[in-house]
Amino acid sequence: MSKVYNLLLAGFGGQGVLFAAKLLSYGGLIEGREVSWLPSYGPEMRGGTANCSVVLSEEPIGSPLVLEPDVLLAMNQPSYDKFKDDVVEGGVIIVDQMLVPDVQEREGVRLIKVPATTMAEDNDLKGLANVILTGVIVKESGCLDIKDVEAAIKKSISERKAHLLEPNIRALKLGYEFNDA
Repeated sequence: MSKVYNLLLAGFGGQGVLFAAKLLSYGGLIEGREVSWLPSYGPEMRGGTANCSVVLSEEPIGSPLVLEPDVLLAMNQPSYDKFKDDVVEGGVIIVDQMLVPDVQEREGVRLIKVPATTMAEDNDLKGLANVILTGVIVKESGCLDIKDVEAAIKKSISERKAHLLEPNIRALKLGYEFNDA
């Protein structure tokens, strides 16, 4: 039986949660996987809640809704509080520790605290904490090959915004190389 990855990315609108989910989805398509991408917005886009279910599979996907994620990315405290108990046994919760200060270890679930916002600022990548965290997701879950996510970045950034290509790839690699030990 092939592995199905159920990913849930959540945060405030404007944090780039949907873009991060798009990168993972495009990466899956580049690898020839079955993919679903299902965004959910709060009442207002910027500053409201946003989350996105991403499913990556070798087989057809029955439902695009991720109710029991293998991986939860929480980019703010309300998202962590809302979804932390839904993560399956053996799953991973990844948080931006600067924006999610109140976390508890949960038996059977790995918690990875990443100072993504600080890492972005310290590396002249302001606003790219979401892409740093995407790199962490790829490394920690093994859901995709990092090269395919790099290709997804190239596919996702328009010619008009070509100046953002190199910083996004740098942010992805920074997250992929992050060690929480």
